[in-house]
Amino acid sequence: LQVFVWTVLLLLPVLGHSEALRDEWLPGNYPDNTTGAQQFLDAYNATAEEVLFYSVSASWNYNTDITDANSQLQVQASLEEQAFSSAWGAKAKLFSKATLDALTDPKDKKLVEKIKILGAANLPPVEREQYNKILSTMDSIYSTAKVYPEPNCRIAQSYKRLLYAWEGWHNASGVPLRDHYPKFVELSNKASKADGFADTGADWRSWYETETFEQDLEQLYRTIEPLYQNLHAFVRRQLYKQYGPKYINLKGPIPAHLLGNMWAQTWNNIYSMMIPFPDKPNIDVTDEMVKQGYNAMHMFRVAEEFFTSLGLEKMPDEFWEGSMLVKPEGREVVCHASAWDFYNRKDFRIKQCTTVTMEQLFTVHHEMGHVQYYLQYKDQPVGYRRGANPGFHEAIGDVLSLSVSTPKHLHTINLLDSVTSDNETDTNYLLKMALEKIAFLPFGYLIDQWRWGVFSGRTPPDRYNADWWYLRTKYQGICPPTKRTEDHFDPGAKYHIPGNTPYIRYFVSFILQFQLHEKLCEAANHTGPLHTCDIYRSAEAGTILKKILEAGSSKPWPVVLQEAIGTNKLDANSLMKYFDPIIKWLEKQNVGETLGWPDFNWVPPIPEGYPEDIGKNTDELDAKKFLDDYNRTAEGVWNAYTEASWKYNTDINEANKQAMLQKNLEMSAHTLQYGEKARMYDTTDFQDASVKRIIKKLSDIERAALSAAELEEYNTLLSNMETKYSVATVCREDGRCHPLDPDLQKIMAESRDYDELLFAWKGWRDSAGKVLRQDYKRYVELANKAATLNGHSDNGAFWRSLYETPTFEEDLETLWKELEPLYQNVHAYVRRALYKKYGAEHINLKGPIPAHLLGNMWAQTWSGIMDLVMPYPDATQVDATPAMVAQGWDAIRMFKESDKFFTSLGLLPMPEEFWNKSMLEKPSDGRQVVCHASAWDFYNRKDFRIKQCTVVTMDDLITVHHEMGHIQYFLQYKDQPVSFRDGANPGFHEAIGDVLALSVSTPKHLQSIGLLDKVDNNAESDINFLMSMALDKIAFLPFGYLMDQWRWKVFDGRIPPTEYNKEWWNLRMKYQGLAPPVARTEDDFDPGAKFHIPANVPYVRYFVSFIIQFQFHKALCDAANHTGPLHTCDIYRSKEAGKLMGDVMKLGFSKPWPEAMAMVTGQPKMTAQPLMEYFKPLIDWLEKENNNNKEVRGWPEYDWQPSSTAPSQMFFELLPRERRHNVFTSSSRHINFVFLLLRLAVKSISCSSCFTDEILLKGCVQIRLMRF
Repeated sequence: LQVFVWTVLLLLPVLGHSEALRDEWLPGNYPDNTTGAQQFLDAYNATAEEVLFYSVSASWNYNTDITDANSQLQVQASLEEQAFSSAWGAKAKLFSKATLDALTDPKDKKLVEKIKILGAANLPPVEREQYNKILSTMDSIYSTAKVYPEPNCRIAQSYKRLLYAWEGWHNASGVPLRDHYPKFVELSNKASKADGFADTGADWRSWYETETFEQDLEQLYRTIEPLYQNLHAFVRRQLYKQYGPKYINLKGPIPAHLLGNMWAQTWNNIYSMMIPFPDKPNIDVTDEMVKQGYNAMHMFRVAEEFFTSLGLEKMPDEFWEGSMLVKPEGREVVCHASAWDFYNRKDFRIKQCTTVTMEQLFTVHHEMGHVQYYLQYKDQPVGYRRGANPGFHEAIGDVLSLSVSTPKHLHTINLLDSVTSDNETDTNYLLKMALEKIAFLPFGYLIDQWRWGVFSGRTPPDRYNADWWYLRTKYQGICPPTKRTEDHFDPGAKYHIPGNTPYIRYFVSFILQFQLHEKLCEAANHTGPLHTCDIYRSAEAGTILKKILEAGSSKPWPVVLQEAIGTNKLDANSLMKYFDPIIKWLEKQNVGETLGWPDFNWVPPIPEGYPEDIGKNTDELDAKKFLDDYNRTAEGVWNAYTEASWKYNTDINEANKQAMLQKNLEMSAHTLQYGEKARMYDTTDFQDASVKRIIKKLSDIERAALSAAELEEYNTLLSNMETKYSVATVCREDGRCHPLDPDLQKIMAESRDYDELLFAWKGWRDSAGKVLRQDYKRYVELANKAATLNGHSDNGAFWRSLYETPTFEEDLETLWKELEPLYQNVHAYVRRALYKKYGAEHINLKGPIPAHLLGNMWAQTWSGIMDLVMPYPDATQVDATPAMVAQGWDAIRMFKESDKFFTSLGLLPMPEEFWNKSMLEKPSDGRQVVCHASAWDFYNRKDFRIKQCTVVTMDDLITVHHEMGHIQYFLQYKDQPVSFRDGANPGFHEAIGDVLALSVSTPKHLQSIGLLDKVDNNAESDINFLMSMALDKIAFLPFGYLMDQWRWKVFDGRIPPTEYNKEWWNLRMKYQGLAPPVARTEDDFDPGAKFHIPANVPYVRYFVSFIIQFQFHKALCDAANHTGPLHTCDIYRSKEAGKLMGDVMKLGFSKPWPEAMAMVTGQPKMTAQPLMEYFKPLIDWLEKENNNNKEVRGWPEYDWQPSSTAPSQMFFELLPRERRHNVFTSSSRHINFVFLLLRLAVKSISCSSCFTDEILLKGCVQIRLMRF
């Protein structure tokens, strides 16, 4: 940028009134003849040098030290300069046309005409003062605007950070200018009209002395437009790769903040994203400059040497003494680089906040080009000390940069080791040049298009911003990244608008510089492509340049151009010639691309989380290195914890517990350390979906978010709850104690004695459930705190987030409603069978079923009572247990058989570590263990184990396949990053083993492995088989659903601690149609009697798995070419089914589960249709059977409670041991007690009216706590 004083570029706040011109600066009286005119011109020139030196000095002082004092001095100087222009301009107007026509040198007449043009000096003093104040205020607003924190728009690639910088700058610098600009336009136009122009735009265009100037510019733009559109299309595609379809529309404009420059005027700062051939040398010598110790002074000396090598002038001493070449400390300055002529023919300066970069080296040459122009025309009259036209001044420095930027020149000045010349290197270089030169052209054209419209009135104030963005989209193909309105003033965010610097000069210069470059290269005898030319040290080229520079504006620019290069017109052909290789390359790259932006009005969305998270790390390469480090360390830490946990679970003692807790703390510390680092990344613009996915997962640090004390408390709570559960037993009066596995489980599955079942059922809840209640309350508090610290509303929300489905709860409810009629039919049928067994005393055919009668401790599966509900007792019954026992099967045989199933599908066999280290049976050495079957991944990619207290039953054979399914999943995804070593969603992991079990449990398969003599293909056998499956699969569904329904409500507070048990039974009633066999109170904690509650294992995964396993089963059966009913399918030995399963397991958690689902089933959703298809024969049979029996579906008498056959025994067990003897010492007491107890149950009479005996009364008080 050069400073033209007569356009009053930089003016400061006016604090006083304009003052009279100094006497020595006043014009004299000159006769109206040629002698007088010549005297006038001589006097004007001498005085103008003094006035302009004074004015420019004041402006320099302000621009290099923005203070109020300097502001006042600048105002004074500006006013005096305008007074000078006014006085001398008025004097010039006194010369008659005849006198001026009589002047022998036409240049003299032209000078007088220039002096007549007063500009702002035409304004009355008050308005002139107002005009100056507006300009200086606008300049001050722009120069002091800041964005906090300070982002770097040049090097950042984060969409949000760039947006923050862009929006912040446009708001900070532009918006405050809006109210000032209309008045500035009004006053500027008034001044221009006084000089005979239609408006200020017409005034500015007059400098080009070309009547067809606007038309010529449009023609030039149309010539280069196809090249620009090809560049735009290529850049848009590369940005699409970086930012994706959310932010880049391949048929639309580009968001303005993504192009490496605040105004998107040049795009070379995003070259690293655009580079065509990354393996070829990158022409950026910044690092070499730094290495060689370059500083600002050296950069300017290098530029000076270029000019002197052409035979041009060196910089005078005043230049080196007076210039501001680096940003000073401790004062505000206008950093925008500019060159200054002080009009005394010796003082020329540059103001630049220089930094050591290659780009700044080019800027140094550009600014020194202005100074060289000053030096060459310094002896011209003041009125001719400017470029032939404004574009000439801008072109001179740039034409030197075209040589300076070549690899050849950079090598010559020792900033590049070697010059590589091949098509790919040339393409890299030319694309970089195009990102600077071609990208600029529409911006250089439109800025004054907008201002001309504003000055002429075509763009009124209420359309300032709208028309600005219309032009930017029309010509540049860019759009605002945020909503912009007329409250904004985005033109003002560009220096030249508040600085009142005409801008079309830059467009002209970008055309002209290539014309000059071609001519200078020809003079320098350059051969080869134009873009490789370096005119360094060519005296011939320097001679041509000198001819242009010496003329200043003393000749019309077409004449200057004609004399220098042989043409009098601006022409884009030289530019097109220079870029010809890249034009062809771009056209080839853009085959199939949309050229232009037909989606003209498209704008990008505002990013989520903006602007809160702009400070995050957006370096994707750095994120990948971080994840590599995490993966390496996580394997070790997780392995250590898993070993300790295994040791504790297979040998419950205090030492193992403490060791496990310590390893858990270490794992949490690791999670915290890396989770906090992960949270520092903004992955919005990351292109590697896996990196984004892992960072997101790591950012949820779960319990590690708690304080150290709370974390230790949390871990201890979980350990204590699991320990209490695992060591719980139920003891009889004779001292015999029964653990859950296998004793109580066996009772629940095999006993048909109502009271024996009640003993096991109630005893387990008293022993394993009650003791957990207080622990659980505190656990909920800590779990919720951890969840909220991770950004979830509560722990239930965190659990649901693992499914990555916003409609997850609604989807589950929809699935349940679809399945509910089937469940109610199974329920009604089973209730009738139990009615036949236990009678009306214990079974109400319109009510819920007592929860202890269904063959399982939790009534979650009902296969234990298959003998009671067998549809066709005389038909084949699929129970392989007798055959397994008869054939001497043991746990190892069961696992080997399962392994054989997986390998028959082409899947992986169990590794040696599995067989050597697993706990497949309950130890007989006295150790207490957690018997609940589980599969373990030790995170070293070779050690996988199962812990199971295996019993030789068909049920356990199914469980073996289930757990082996987990191991197979581990094996398949073991080479994924640690964070992806998980199921696609938690239900997937559960489904894999179960989908194998659907084949294993078929009569066909059991026969094939020798556990069934024959397969009966008849309807009765099919119904028996499907009934056994329904007692396992259908009966489970409501339980699988309600477990987490309860916990979600506990976590979110809908179920308070005072209603834990009540709401548990409400849900079991609502979904399962079950009632407790004895009354339950809030002293009980029946949810805790189920392992997954104290063990903190989410449960809805099982509901999901029971749906999707049938989807998988159908897909695998199709792959295995199965024909016939779905329930008869056995995929054993089908490699096709195995491959389908293996492929989806290999994904682990690396893809969202709908993608994994689609891989298997061809569609992405959960659906109950395959399950319904599987059970279709049973559904039809149940409907018919239940209709025949006029069964009630559901349990309308939901408040019914079963009666007990042993109320006295129940009461007896409620009393303290030391008082039991006294209660039943006489038969009469016993009889009365039973009678009154029954009355209590039925009539709810008060205790005080029943008993006078103190002991019985105390017992009764206990009974009242129960709800019979």
